Amino acid sequence: MALYFRRFITRLVTSDPLQCTHLNERSLLTQSPMNLSSHKTLPSSNNGQSENLLLNLAFNIIIPTLVLTKLSSDEYLGTTLAIVVALSFPVIYGLKDLITLKKINFFSALGVISILLTGSISLLELDPAYIAIKEATVPAIFGLATIVSLKTPYPLVKTFLYNDKILQTTRIANALEENGNSKRFEKCLANASWLVAGSFFLSSILNYILAITLITSQPGTVEFNEQLGKMTALSFPVIAVPATLFLMGALFYLFRGITKLTGLKLEDVIHHHEKKKD
Repeated sequence: MALYFRRFITRLVTSDPLQCTHLNERSLLTQSPMNLSSHKTLPSSNNGQSENLLLNLAFNIIIPTLVLTKLSSDEYLGTTLAIVVALSFPVIYGLKDLITLKKINFFSALGVISILLTGSISLLELDPAYIAIKEATVPAIFGLATIVSLKTPYPLVKTFLYNDKILQTTRIANALEENGNSKRFEKCLANASWLVAGSFFLSSILNYILAITLITSQPGTVEFNEQLGKMTALSFPVIAVPATLFLMGALFYLFRGITKLTGLKLEDVIHHHEKKKD
């Protein structure tokens, strides 16, 4: 099981940068878990995967960081234009993806709103504490939505982890029914939901700590732009990596529950999308 779990995680993360959860406004548009189930499954090459990942990192992390830290002085773009240019890159990348998907979902809309809020706080030169509040609020909304969805017919864990784009859900459901474990599996899904929500709340806490630690200058200054750029650069290793590890724990728990309650091996329930030979 461990071998197939590692292979699954590798495919989940590398098959499309949208599937690598990075919970802040610079990547909600392009990396939200909702997009995991909304994308069509297409065969892809390693070169295409590497190119997409590099493009994603460039538009959401690298370019905004360089613009904010290197071009915010008056001799280049100035503080106001640097903010506009830096935030335009993740917006453009996200809108490109929305056009490709030809649909708008809650997560993508929240990503747009979050980026606009960052720009508004910066351009209106509001108290920098609002940046920290916003950074913490966005992933917290995801966490609360995940918990609340447990009381609905459509729990978000089925969007994030348990969907027919990833798993052979019909085969799993049939095996659960045969073994009389359907209700036990619903409890397993509920526990997985709390773990997923926990990853969002962890991201929320880390977002807040990172923001209040780094953003100390008043918006409208070169120092503020440089600090915002530094926060953008550090957000991936400081926030995304721990949150992703937490999410992987939820995946492992869910897959262990599936194999235990169905009697099937993990490799028997994961969709295998092999590249067609010419």
